[in-house]
This record gives sequence, structure tokens and C-alpha cells, in this order.
Amino acid sequence: MRFSVVLHTDDGVRYGVTVPDLPGCFSAGDTFDAALESVSEAIDLHVETLIADGCDIPERQPIATHQTNPDYTGGVWAVVEVPVEKYFGPAEKVNITLPRLLLAKIDEYARSHGETRSGFLAQAARMAMR
Repeated sequence: MRFSVVLHTDDGVRYGVTVPDLPGCFSAGDTFDAALESVSEAIDLHVETLIADGCDIPERQPIATHQTNPDYTGGVWAVVEVPVEKYFGPAEKVNITLPRLLLAKIDEYARSHGETRSGFLAQAARMAMR
């Protein structure tokens, strides 16, 4: 899954990192790259705890929405990919029937957004059930 993060620095060297879509999830690093690596670990642990506690992962908001929050003014935005799907349980293969045109549109949309068909359909199902 992809997570938006915002990095702040007071000295231009060390960075604090906040994950706006995961309240309470934050990290830091002695360099920009180290901060991104450490926040990936923080996200992984945070999501593992949410799932273990029976909670859902909060819905991702666009970076533009977060940029209106004054707490993030002057921050540098990035997107990190963290493989948290491992906490959802094993994948199961399903057989569904869809009209060919709809399937083509799903595939094109997923491809243009850097997703797989399965990932897109899983995300659509999660959104529909909220």
C-alpha cells in the first residue's frame, strides 16, 4: 500500500516524518533517506497493531487535502510503499464474471494508477463497505 508522508526539518539535515493518514504514526531520521526508511518501519508496525486490534486502516486522503492542515505547512511530501497486505491474511483466488467492457475499463484504470486488477477490486470493495 502507498502512504503519503510529510517530512519536516529544523536544521536541513535531520527530519521528522508524520503519516497523516495514520494518526499517531510518526518517525525520524538523521538524513532524508534515513527518515523515509524509518517511517516505512513505523507504518508497518502501526498497521500490524491496527489489524491485531481489529481496526481498519484509515482511508487514504489526497496529499492536497492534507496540505490544507497548518501542522504540515513547509513540509516536504513523499509517498512510500509499505507491503502491509501481509497482515490481511492469505490471498484467496476467486472466480467472478464481469462484462468484457467493464473488465477492460477496470484494467485500464488500474494500470494507469500503478495498480493490479486484484488490488483495484479489493480497494473498491473496501471503499464500498465503509
